[in-house]
Amino acid sequence: MTRGHQPQEERLQKVLAHTGVASRRASEALIEQGRVTVNGQTVTVLGFKVDPRRDIIAVDGRQLPRPSAKPVYILLNKPRDVLTAASDDRGRRTVVDLVEVEERVYPVGRLDLRSEGLVLLTNDGELAEKLTHPRSHVEKEYLVLVSGRPTTPTLARWRRGEIEVEGKPTGRNVVERLKIEGDNTWLKIILTEGRKRQIREVAKALGHPVLRLERVRLGPIKLGHLKPGKWRHLKPAEIEQLKRSVKL
Repeated sequence: MTRGHQPQEERLQKVLAHTGVASRRASEALIEQGRVTVNGQTVTVLGFKVDPRRDIIAVDGRQLPRPSAKPVYILLNKPRDVLTAASDDRGRRTVVDLVEVEERVYPVGRLDLRSEGLVLLTNDGELAEKLTHPRSHVEKEYLVLVSGRPTTPTLARWRRGEIEVEGKPTGRNVVERLKIEGDNTWLKIILTEGRKRQIREVAKALGHPVLRLERVRLGPIKLGHLKPGKWRHLKPAEIEQLKRSVKL
């Protein structure tokens, strides 16, 4: 297959993941199984570069839609029990089901099923990659209701990052006590890591399981007064702030 240099080229598994075919790891498996073709030819090499705007990519003979040339940036307030994914093979409702746009968009990062709040959706692969890369250290702010009343030493331990998640200690975090609500406590937590279920795992390890978790900020973008299930396009100034925050 003859290919010249294309400035819009991306790894094939990344393109598949971004179009909602499957996760990055599952997309790699599809490629290795010989189920993906590019311009009619089967590709089994991981890392193969494609231009999703020009190349014809198909999975099991089904052609993927080409991305829109128009970049789209959407802010959604994800309700509880909605999946942060572009699609789901079990038929569960996803964040993409909640937005009505012609362009094919996908969520940036993840917010677990029981959590609520700010989710960004876009078709801008470069920005999504920057926002989710660990080296970018993008702040994510949460309002968290935990069971019980964590003591000052417990919160200090949480801030220091001594609890293991996914086999290694977490980094330092901002953890502030906001208010007591009955027998429970509202906390403000700011992370720059993105480990799966990190807040829930740490809270559980410290003896104060999470009762409610809402993301209210991602980098410079705030959820504001957007109601659960509602969405809006980012304003041009917000898009500029977001790009600037990851040095784009």
